[in-house]
Amino acid sequence: MAEQEGSGLQVMLHTLQSSSDKASILSILQVLGDLLSVGTDRRIHYMISKGGSEALLQTLVDTARTASPDYDILLPLFRLLAKVGLRDKKFGQKALELEALDVTLILARKNLTHSQNLLHCLWVLRVFASSVTTGAMLGINGAMELLFKVISPYTRKNTQTIRAATEVLAALLKSKSNTRRAVNRGYVTSLLRLHQDWHSHDTTNSYLQIRRGLLLCLRHIVTLRSGREAFLVAQGMETLFTIAQNCLDDKSMEPVTSALLQILRQCYPESPLPLVTVSSAYVFPVPGCSSSEPPCTLTEEDLEDDGDEEVDQDTDSKDVREEDDDLETDVDKLSSEPGLDRPEGELIQYEAMCHELSDSFEELASKFGDVLNFEDTQHANHCHIPSAASPPQHCFNTDQSWRQEKEDVVQTSILNMVKAGKATMHLYSKNRPIMKLCQSVQQNGLGTDSPGTFDTKAFLEEDAWNIEEISCPSINVFFSNSCKPRETDERISKLLHTHPRHIPFHDPCLYMAKTRKTRSVVDFKMMAFPDLWGHCPPPTAHSMLDRKWGIQRIKILEDIRRFIQPSDIVNKVVFSLDEPWPSQDSDFNCLRFSSTFESGNLRKAIQVRESEYDLLVNADVNSSQHQQWFYFKVSGMRAAVPYRFNIINCEKPNSQFNYGMQPTLYSVKEALLGRPNWIRTGSEICYYKNHYRQSTAATGGTSGKFYYTLTFAITFPHNEDVCYLAYHYPYTYSSLMTHLDILEKSVNPRQVYFRKDVLCQTLGGNPCPLVTITAMPESKSADHLEQFRDSFLSKHAERSAIVHLKSYCGQELGGILGSSDDAVHFHGDLPVIITELGHEKPRPWPR
Repeated sequence: MAEQEGSGLQVMLHTLQSSSDKASILSILQVLGDLLSVGTDRRIHYMISKGGSEALLQTLVDTARTASPDYDILLPLFRLLAKVGLRDKKFGQKALELEALDVTLILARKNLTHSQNLLHCLWVLRVFASSVTTGAMLGINGAMELLFKVISPYTRKNTQTIRAATEVLAALLKSKSNTRRAVNRGYVTSLLRLHQDWHSHDTTNSYLQIRRGLLLCLRHIVTLRSGREAFLVAQGMETLFTIAQNCLDDKSMEPVTSALLQILRQCYPESPLPLVTVSSAYVFPVPGCSSSEPPCTLTEEDLEDDGDEEVDQDTDSKDVREEDDDLETDVDKLSSEPGLDRPEGELIQYEAMCHELSDSFEELASKFGDVLNFEDTQHANHCHIPSAASPPQHCFNTDQSWRQEKEDVVQTSILNMVKAGKATMHLYSKNRPIMKLCQSVQQNGLGTDSPGTFDTKAFLEEDAWNIEEISCPSINVFFSNSCKPRETDERISKLLHTHPRHIPFHDPCLYMAKTRKTRSVVDFKMMAFPDLWGHCPPPTAHSMLDRKWGIQRIKILEDIRRFIQPSDIVNKVVFSLDEPWPSQDSDFNCLRFSSTFESGNLRKAIQVRESEYDLLVNADVNSSQHQQWFYFKVSGMRAAVPYRFNIINCEKPNSQFNYGMQPTLYSVKEALLGRPNWIRTGSEICYYKNHYRQSTAATGGTSGKFYYTLTFAITFPHNEDVCYLAYHYPYTYSSLMTHLDILEKSVNPRQVYFRKDVLCQTLGGNPCPLVTITAMPESKSADHLEQFRDSFLSKHAERSAIVHLKSYCGQELGGILGSSDDAVHFHGDLPVIITELGHEKPRPWPR
């Protein structure tokens, strides 16, 4: 049956090419049109496989070369050619071989005054031009000159023909040879004038497709450097920028607005980042490496015109495939008991790290004795780690309500004294040693208060202090041996007596001691206030931010306005790690920035406009990449003024900031009010590609990559506040070490086996802790100890939980309990795991 159908179609196609009878030809065309008008594309592909394209093209050539071409045959033939040509990938090449290009161009020139016949010719030319090779040949034969005769200024006549002509011209300009020809003949100015005329007269937006077609022509032209230069000379940026501003709020203008922005972004001059070098501002001598990484700067080759067409997409299918590649789909490759990575003999060297397998537990008796009264040392703020979904629990003693009321009064009083960055506040009694204050806090226990030992209201009345001084205190507070005045240290010491004791898992004095021992590549002298003061979980869950429609386009246009209208651009460096900048203390017209504390990574801040700043984050040490997260301090703001921050050297092609995520903010004044929280804040948030091009050295040899901008606006609630902004909740190495000490003191040693060892030293010289947590044996009898040790070696555990902190070579431990969602959950669940361990018998807990 299939062979009969195939033979029937071949007979019709053969008859169509050989017959000169008009009625027969029209009948065959009618049958073919009916067959292809219903069903799926399979019929068209089947016809193509049987030589249908060649038959139709040959019929076109034969009919057009007659002395008087019959348009009764040509018009239905054109419609069939347009339908079949869209599905035939080699249609243009076939038309070139059968000389159908010249024939169609001749027919189009003869019908410039016959719009219906011309429209059918343009439909076929559009299909021919879809092949770049065929389009280049059409350009050589004068197709563009013909089309500019068809495309006229605004008119209500023959609009279908004009639309088809703009679409054919846009397809022709995909060929670089045609693009160069258009630039040399001055078509850029003509296209701009045509589009401006149609835009100004089409007030009802009835001819958006014509306007879009003209813009697509310009978009293909500006892919070449010569095209961009001609576009800029013709004032194209200014013209299209004005039009784009008028189109942003109208959703019906979406096709036009999208094309406008693509042209403007393509023509925005590329430039390197405003940095001396994109390599990190910090260098660490790595053992075994004699040479450091050379500075990465843009060369002429990096800015060379590669002719690539810019296509902005919200989702990258290639990236999605790469992410899916790491999902194992072959069940046969999965193994419930993977083999050892190395021989068992080599694993013996790690026995020294597993003290629980050889521990005699001689100290068990003393731990069970009366010497250690665990209930007296179990501190309130270790028992419960609240989350956003759980109600706050402060676990205070019997005098909880009295002390909570007192703390609220103190915190409110402190902030009320802060006016224009200062407060009237007696911070320290001159006749009391600083060390004694710190010791009194520690002796009273972590998370407990000492009523009766300190008058919280007496110090609010005498000396003056500056909020800037306490917002980023010195690491050497309480430890300095210098003879210089100690006013700032005294102020911090006195302020710690107002510290709220309900902040979980935090002790400021212990944190300061850990910070002083932490070795950094940079010898930081200051501590971030959120790390010193601590923070509480947010009172409620943060919902995702609803993104305003069109906000990304608005921000892109604001960036383009810098190039077109530079009159209001300040372009002033207000902070930099690479070069000296003017003192920020004397300038009250700009914000003050800093990141000279642990995990701070702001590298440069540039004031663009009065309330807008471009920020550049520092790359990883000894690297020129990994620029995505941020953590810095900002101060000197005015309340109720929206400030826009643009982080302009991000690397990821997309971000969760495009889908409702917000940066985190910590306010010092809010903390002094008794609300020490990292909160999600910011509006008008979006993430998009900018005009800063990455060097090939920074991208590993890949050219054509650009940086991305994260932009957000923040309205600060307080004047002259000091705030910290971060990508996510920051977590420093010093915080980790502090939490491990607090965690060790919070467990019941009679029920929980907790051991902290040093696995190794990091390259920076910091200890990398190895933590083992499990249930203690019931006693030190041989049977219980054997059961305890077997629990670590059992291969078939009833239940397992890994609470093993580790660090890879060259990494610090912040990532283990850092800013990821899993780490946050782990941090909150760890005390729960320990509590459960303390109430169970020894079970298998593999390390």
